[in-house]
Amino acid sequence: MKIRKELWFGFILMGLILLGIAVVLLRAETITNGHLGLLMLALIVVAIMLGFPTAFTLMGMGMIFTWLAYERDPNKTLDLMVQAAFKVMSNDVLISIPLFVFMGYLVERANLIERLFRSLHLAMARVPGSLAVATIFTCAVFATATGIVGAVVTLMGLLAFPQMLRAGYDVKLSAGSITAGGCLGILIPPSVMLIVYGATAGVSVVQLYAGAFFPGLMLAGLYIVYVILVAKLKPHLAPPLSAADRVVPLPPLTQSLSEAFSNRALSALLRALKGRANAGVPLGYLLRQLGIALLPLITGLLVAVLGWLIATAPAAPVAAPLAGSAGVQEPPGSRAGLAAPPAAGGLAEPPGAGGLQEPPGAGGLQEPPGAGGVKEPPGAATAPGASAAPAPVAPRTDAPRGFWIGLGIGAFALLLFYARFSFQRLEIFKMLLSSFFPLVVLILAVLGSIVFGLATPTEAAAVGAFGGLLLAAAYRQLSAGVLKESVFLTAKTSAMVCWLFVGSAIFSAAFALLGGQELVERWVLSMNLTKVQFLILSQFIIFILGWPLEWTEIIVIFMPIFIPLLDNFGVDPLFFGLLVALNLQTAFLSPPVAMAAFYLKGVSPPHVTLNQIFAGMMPFMGIQVIAIVLLYMWPQIGLWLPQLLYSR
Repeated sequence: MKIRKELWFGFILMGLILLGIAVVLLRAETITNGHLGLLMLALIVVAIMLGFPTAFTLMGMGMIFTWLAYERDPNKTLDLMVQAAFKVMSNDVLISIPLFVFMGYLVERANLIERLFRSLHLAMARVPGSLAVATIFTCAVFATATGIVGAVVTLMGLLAFPQMLRAGYDVKLSAGSITAGGCLGILIPPSVMLIVYGATAGVSVVQLYAGAFFPGLMLAGLYIVYVILVAKLKPHLAPPLSAADRVVPLPPLTQSLSEAFSNRALSALLRALKGRANAGVPLGYLLRQLGIALLPLITGLLVAVLGWLIATAPAAPVAAPLAGSAGVQEPPGSRAGLAAPPAAGGLAEPPGAGGLQEPPGAGGLQEPPGAGGVKEPPGAATAPGASAAPAPVAPRTDAPRGFWIGLGIGAFALLLFYARFSFQRLEIFKMLLSSFFPLVVLILAVLGSIVFGLATPTEAAAVGAFGGLLLAAAYRQLSAGVLKESVFLTAKTSAMVCWLFVGSAIFSAAFALLGGQELVERWVLSMNLTKVQFLILSQFIIFILGWPLEWTEIIVIFMPIFIPLLDNFGVDPLFFGLLVALNLQTAFLSPPVAMAAFYLKGVSPPHVTLNQIFAGMMPFMGIQVIAIVLLYMWPQIGLWLPQLLYSR
């Protein structure tokens, strides 16, 4: 029987892992519990590569080695298992996972992806490599709304892959665009992966969402730039669309307006309103089309007004110092500051008191010598019963030059937009309104409520799940069967994640109990690595682990090993999590366990081979490495937004 190349690769990798552990054990003078921990770590990787269920393999391996660590005491072993499981199940952050997953399944079943791809494809028809660009854009938006990589890759494989092949696109470029774009859902919030990392590393999920936003957009932007450059430099790999493919059919009433006046939507609609009998078109239809055509202008005006209000907001008033004071006073004993009580020898009773006295006027507590009491601010009313004068309203500041530059650019963009705003573009805009903007509103509602502190991740996930229900109902896709299937798949996915956490908790506890964590920490510190070298080493290990393992196993098994080392090198766990999130994209794009490739192969035409899909993913893996380097060189790409929103 002929064994496939992927199996040979897996067997060789497993052999190297076992050989490395054997060398370490043979070179050790005495076999300690720490060495048993390393053996457990190697065996778990090999067992997962052989296809054993991850969660139950973690639990089984953890219990066996815990039993050995406790000198074969079953009671302590069972106690550890129960405590680890209870700790995981009492984690409130995990409640948001089933809600986000439920939202994703509902949005997936609303059949928005076909409309979204069609509208983006037509809107970007003149961009080089427009089909591939629209594919990546659609994947990014839809993967953000669903977070289910397999569903996005499969749907885009059914929808976009045949169209790209018919248009003459290169198989490798088409496959790479779909698989890379579909994997963006595990990075761009609201991402389940970030929730799992936050719960594992003890990092705020809210700050992780804020931090991952711009790196996710950066990665998607790099993908799009790469596709455009390839299409520009090698047009035979991504031919431009023909004129027939860019045709947008007009409704009969719109067609009559175009023929009677002009193809310029705004001017034709305004002229039709002034003409006799509205050019034979119902007034309601004209007003609806005109309202849709004016939406970009209305939105631009609202943004300009909001920007002006923010830019010219009056500065916060500075509290005036107390009368008679000159800022911060000297310590007691100084001439102008608070003086010490006249009597020395410790705390004394108030003069003439035999206990607590009545308020001033009855010989009670006195002001320190030399103090004039707390004064009213200058100009305040001093008469008894007089009310304080209202504080003057601070005038608005002048708008900065940047606001006017931005306003000018926006106005110029609107002029260009309406100068080329034909009835065909109006139809494309209407398609975007019915497919793209509902998803964007849902995503912004969920992310905005989390990032700006209006709701916790769990509350925002509930809002997202409700929004998914509304979207499915609005597009007439909500039925008892869809609801039942979504609930079933949500329960299945959530149970898998929770069992993974339980298995990870038991495995991590056993690893720490055996001293494996201490052994790894001593080994890393003995190399005298700098911060840069440690980050390179850790990210390289995660990159290699992405070949045989998925992101879930990497996070729940290896993050508890890396996280305790961060303090020794002065690495922010939030920044490390963003690097890991970018790096873990490789778990879905790196052979031989590149799940995105298998999802696409399952729905691709027979002549498309798995090796072609793997080859198409390689340039996008290189782009991921570039994104990691950019994030390390400029950490503010990921840290600027969390620092802006949450620093005090």
